[in-house]
Amino acid sequence: MTSSSGSWWVFTVVVVVSLLQQLCFLNTTTTTAAASRIILSNETDRMALLEFKLMITGDPLGVLSSWNDSTHFCYWYGVSCSRRHVGRVQVLDLRSEKLSGCIPPTFGNLTELIYLLLSDNSLWGEIPLVLENCQNLLYVELAYNNLSGVIPPQLVMSSSSLIYLDLSDNHLSGALPAEVGGLLNLEELDLSHNMLHIGNLSFLRNLVLLNNSLSGGIPSEIGRLRRLQELRLSENSLEGTILSVIGNMQTLQLLDLSGNRISGSIPPTFGNLTELIYLSLSDNNLWGEIPVVFENCRNLVSIELAYNNLSGVIPPQIFRISSSLNYFNLSHNNLSGTLPAEVGRLINLEVLDLSHNMLSGGIPTSLGSCVVLGALYLQDNLLQGIIPPSLGSLRGIQVLDISGNNLSGQIPKSFEGMKLLQIFNLSYNNLEGEVPSSGVFRNGSIISVVGNGKLCGGMAELNLPPCNFIQKKKTFWRHKSIKIVILAVTGLLCLAVMGSCMLIFWFRRRGKQATLSVDDSQLLLSYHDLHKATDGFSATNLIGAGSFGSVYKGFIEANGIGNTVAVKVFNLQRNGASRSFMAECAALKNIRHRNLLRILTVCSGVDYQMNDFKALIYEFLANGSLEEWLHPVGTSTDEPPRTLSFLQRFNAAIDVATAMDYLHHQSGTPIVHCDLKPNNVLLDMDMVAHVGDFGLARFLQSVAEPSPLGHASSSIGVKGTVGYAPPGKSSILKIYKLHH
Repeated sequence: MTSSSGSWWVFTVVVVVSLLQQLCFLNTTTTTAAASRIILSNETDRMALLEFKLMITGDPLGVLSSWNDSTHFCYWYGVSCSRRHVGRVQVLDLRSEKLSGCIPPTFGNLTELIYLLLSDNSLWGEIPLVLENCQNLLYVELAYNNLSGVIPPQLVMSSSSLIYLDLSDNHLSGALPAEVGGLLNLEELDLSHNMLHIGNLSFLRNLVLLNNSLSGGIPSEIGRLRRLQELRLSENSLEGTILSVIGNMQTLQLLDLSGNRISGSIPPTFGNLTELIYLSLSDNNLWGEIPVVFENCRNLVSIELAYNNLSGVIPPQIFRISSSLNYFNLSHNNLSGTLPAEVGRLINLEVLDLSHNMLSGGIPTSLGSCVVLGALYLQDNLLQGIIPPSLGSLRGIQVLDISGNNLSGQIPKSFEGMKLLQIFNLSYNNLEGEVPSSGVFRNGSIISVVGNGKLCGGMAELNLPPCNFIQKKKTFWRHKSIKIVILAVTGLLCLAVMGSCMLIFWFRRRGKQATLSVDDSQLLLSYHDLHKATDGFSATNLIGAGSFGSVYKGFIEANGIGNTVAVKVFNLQRNGASRSFMAECAALKNIRHRNLLRILTVCSGVDYQMNDFKALIYEFLANGSLEEWLHPVGTSTDEPPRTLSFLQRFNAAIDVATAMDYLHHQSGTPIVHCDLKPNNVLLDMDMVAHVGDFGLARFLQSVAEPSPLGHASSSIGVKGTVGYAPPGKSSILKIYKLHH
């Protein structure tokens, strides 16, 4: 029994060991086979990359020096491999490396390639047909090279998932493969600066074919691109008329057909392009009138119709397009009639070019409302009348050319304040009188007044005859009565000054409140004035409340003119309110910007109970805070609901960013707002955003100092509203250093 049991045990062990050996052998065999496949795939990708290196004839930056056996090819410069498919190349990024040579056919072995980025080099030859094997390609950039030949359909057919294809700035020719139209996911196609012909691209969103050799009429297939958002066919040789079907592409945001030979009129169907932002039809042979239907294109920011044969008047409706229009060019046409006064509605206009037309009448005074205008070109027209003094309010203008007209009268002295002018051309008009000698008129290198025979005086560089005022001055002083009047006026002024000083001294003795004006040209207001303006600071005039006080709406009448203002009264019982008042005064006394809430004056004294009283008086902005528009609550049934379009939100963001850039970089000592939130962003009647509430503002003295935040003019810490509070002192200092 014992012997039999021992034999059975030995037999069992032998069987188990044998089975384990077979299992290990099978596992080893399977693992070896899998490893062989991986090694084979790895070797194929490695050999494809080495073949590309051999085809490169120039590598001045030595970027391919790392492509050797000392490291795995997945770690070579510009190469990235997949984690899921071990050792398979997914990304080849060698953009802007000054490589020269050609693309080898072995690239077709990189079957897992997703990103092929070889733009901005000097690669030549044709695009390999074998790229059809790369069925995972999503992004292909081969722009700015010297590639030639046709676009192989195999490249287009390589991946139905292709999203981005950029072959611009090469020497490609032939027709665009019809297979491009089957790329359902293709979002952007840039084939500009080649010599291609268009095909079927019905699923595109962006089509860029500028500076190719496109000829003939605009292809009718364009009308089928219903998803298109950007169409650029400029700098080609297209002829014929503009197809009316373009007006059916209602998703179009950018249309550029400039630099062709297109004729005919602008189709009225363009009024359907309600999403259009940028329109350029310049440098063609268009004729006819400017369609009134452009007033439907409310999102237009830029219009270029220059260098055509357009005629008729400029329709006033075109100036009602959008207050966001910032570029408007109708130069070098045959437009006639007057310049409509509605041009003053374009308050965000930066460039207006109506030169080289046949416009008549006067220059509208409303142009002075275009306060951000940087360039105004009205030369070579038939304009007449005087130059409106209101143009002097264009403080940011850099180019002003009104030469070659029939303007008369004197040069307005208001032009002296145009400190940013770089080109100022008044030549060849009928202007007369003395040329101003202050401000911009001191720089003879930027001013041209030739061809105005009745002008005199001014700088010597202008070469104008002197004005004959000497005899008049002598005659003036001979009259004794004039001398008596001047002496009497001088005496009265002295008495008025003495009386003012006595009144100030008397008020101080009586303990009345004093007022401090931020701008000497503004009104001085007392507690009594503010109490009266707000009906005793009644609750019906309360328009807001914050941590340190309340804001009331008030009406102040001065010099026969009524003004609605916002009065911010500080609750001095709250800890930190007085410091907040001082911080806001310090922040606002030296800063001026169109996107900052403008302070009118300051009141600091006592109320009727002889308690301390402090208040800031601001301009009143009728549309309230950005918070009320973003999150409207409980508006009355009489008022329409407050909503902001995407463009209005975008403009508000730009306004706030502009204000922050001014505070951080252009206001002298950098200022950190510390409490930027929608409640502190106010909107005026034109929905322009203004940043206010500087009660927590901090000053940064110098980045070179060890602790600039420690020398803030305000003694309060860096605080703010929860959810909008900025980073701590060290983080702010790091951000400030990064920006400088």
